[in-house]
Amino acid sequence: MEETPVMTESKTKLILAPIVSEKTVNLGRQNRYAFWVETKATKPEIVQAFKELFKVKVVKVNLVTSPGKKKRFRGIWGKRKERKKAIITLSEGQKLALFEEPKK
Repeated sequence: MEETPVMTESKTKLILAPIVSEKTVNLGRQNRYAFWVETKATKPEIVQAFKELFKVKVVKVNLVTSPGKKKRFRGIWGKRKERKKAIITLSEGQKLALFEEPKK
């Protein structure tokens, strides 16, 4: 029988920050939320981290990896860091308080 991995503090650090834009706020109406995550994070690790941090049931996780671009800064070539975006779909009736619209 396979053991369930123990939730450690390092797994909760997989989720870096929420992505707040017009597009991601509209995703919130469909129970989908976008977050920046560590580039080495896997789908099962992200699901475990969300269950631990937000106490919600995750239905689906989509990952988008964007490679770092080569850019020039003051004549010197450099490279932006790679980033990974996780789009989380929650089960019906569950929401994250991070993206709620203020009541008027």
